[in-house]
Amino acid sequence: MKERKITGHTGLICLLGSPVAHSISPAMHNEAFGLCGLDYVYLAFDVPPERFEQAVDGLTAVGAGGWNCTMPHKRRMYERADVLSEEAELIGAVNTVVQRDGVLTGCNTDGRGYMMAVRDAGYEIAGEKMTLLGSGGAAASILAQAALDGVAKIDLIARRGNSWDSIQEVADRVNQRTGCQVQMYEIQDLEQMKKSIQESRILVNASSVGMSPREGECLLPDAGYLHPELIVSDVIYQPRRTRLLQMAEQAGCAVFNGMYMLLYQGACAFELWTGKQMPVDTIREKYFG
Repeated sequence: MKERKITGHTGLICLLGSPVAHSISPAMHNEAFGLCGLDYVYLAFDVPPERFEQAVDGLTAVGAGGWNCTMPHKRRMYERADVLSEEAELIGAVNTVVQRDGVLTGCNTDGRGYMMAVRDAGYEIAGEKMTLLGSGGAAASILAQAALDGVAKIDLIARRGNSWDSIQEVADRVNQRTGCQVQMYEIQDLEQMKKSIQESRILVNASSVGMSPREGECLLPDAGYLHPELIVSDVIYQPRRTRLLQMAEQAGCAVFNGMYMLLYQGACAFELWTGKQMPVDTIREKYFG
């Protein structure tokens, strides 16, 4: 790949969030721009909540082609967008913005990335039942996109905490607007959890249980909740083998982690901005090997 130079013609794509110093997105997208011969640069901006509106105004004013939003800005970007994609409307959050002539189109590629990772792992779950653990942004994104992609039933199991009402709203919209049937249960109902998992083709942990500072923990009491025909996935990718995935492997389940969800959500955003497909095989080998 020849050396890339930033000129007066170079387009700007970026990430808004706080913190952002850890993000792999700049490396991944700048590599992809170079491989595709696209004159863009991707930067990460640490923007605290009180400066979010100024940042969006500034990016719009200078004609940035688009941007990603990460925590804590996904909900506010949803409220600020002029146009929303179908999945963003269901989720109530935006992680990808396309800017054209001052019009901000808000999308959410997190759930798309997860469903592409499922297919990448060799599975087709349309028409099947899913058990989904968690009530945060990742759970909401997967819930909505799985429904849009044809998953027939989803049992969502979570703690009745601060995010319960928000995920309930997403579940209600999914039930009203798609053919998927969503039921919600509390995490303390272990009998129901076991029943849901036994009836499911795929189990997804979309909670933070299993990553630091709760590394080594698992929401399932033991491997008896699993069955060999079950696919088990975890949105966590650090560590790559969570306690849940270790338990599932011992039970004979097929497993995969959240690494490729991260890759594919970026690939979806890349295509929205540029109209071109990200060279995912090369990016995977360099950054996700």
